[in-house]
Amino acid sequence: MTTTFSTTAFSATTRMRRHLISLFGRYRDEFQEWRRRGKLRRDLCALDDRELQDIAIARGEVDYVVSSHFVDPREGAMNFKAKILMAGLVLCLLNLAPAIGADVKQVSVNGKQFAYVEAGQGDPVVLVHGGLQDYRFWSSHLPVFAKSHRVIAYSRQNHFPNATSKDGLPDGAADVHGEDLAALLAALGIASAHIVAHSSGAHAALFFAANHPEAVRTLVINEPPAAALLAGAPGGNDVLKQWGARFAPARQAFEKDDLDAGLRFFAEAVGGPGTYDRRSESERKMMADNALSAVADAIATRPRPMFTCDMAKRISAPTLVTNGDHSPEFFHRIVDELVRCLPRRTRVEISGSSHTVPGEAPQAYDEAVLSFIASH
Repeated sequence: MTTTFSTTAFSATTRMRRHLISLFGRYRDEFQEWRRRGKLRRDLCALDDRELQDIAIARGEVDYVVSSHFVDPREGAMNFKAKILMAGLVLCLLNLAPAIGADVKQVSVNGKQFAYVEAGQGDPVVLVHGGLQDYRFWSSHLPVFAKSHRVIAYSRQNHFPNATSKDGLPDGAADVHGEDLAALLAALGIASAHIVAHSSGAHAALFFAANHPEAVRTLVINEPPAAALLAGAPGGNDVLKQWGARFAPARQAFEKDDLDAGLRFFAEAVGGPGTYDRRSESERKMMADNALSAVADAIATRPRPMFTCDMAKRISAPTLVTNGDHSPEFFHRIVDELVRCLPRRTRVEISGSSHTVPGEAPQAYDEAVLSFIASH
């Protein structure tokens, strides 16, 4: 059983703000658990900037649905849920809004809201994040690219701070994420752009570039999990089996809704033992904020899209393919196949890095990417 109620019942007065803050301390843990388990149908942080700044919830006519799992029988369902909602709003304001930042914008694409940030002027560069990530993954790269370009980093569908749900679009639905990218550019009035993408975002960028070649000035992809490229490659089936066994603990944990274990196993599958513990607190928080997209991927019944060598041959844009020298063989072999299939490709291997090259070797990565873009 669920209960739906509207935020229009509250006003954004100073007294209300003080009351919200007092409730925040008491109900913070409940809201975090509620949000972590996907009981929030629409993320509180999906409100636009002005609503977040003013707490102008009376304007929004925004409904939220809360699972009755969190009903406190001593307080009554509506009273408890109202307090959880209010505490959640304060949590969003105090903890999440600073991470989002005052400059985050929203654009409507195919009936869905996409958050993005932009900086700089010049030819557009669009940054596409990977799994368990969002636009924040590119935070340190934005000022570097903004020195010479208009740079845009957005959050893909079913990734923070967009609406997230384990019933939402799987992270691995690269074909749909690719079409989202095309629609996003159109909505922003961008006819063509330099596309810089990592991991599952790079997989989406491959579909985008193959289906919309006119919209790609240059393409930069880091280790996309385009597993279909290995199907006919020599020894490819063995590599796929090895990767399946390596990633199985993460997938199984997400299937069981064991998010903490899933996040740890995921990080160590792509980066090796100890990777999760080496991640910063902000990186682990970003992973947790996007855990439901990984659950959606683990439980998906939708067939995985297959990016083939023939599709790669349709990509006419100059393409930079990067990989880390310590990455799993699975990604190295995929990059090998891309180099074989792409018509106009350059390969750069970044030393001292595993799969997450932009995060582990940001300076070397940015230098390689900007040099490539400038040469084309």
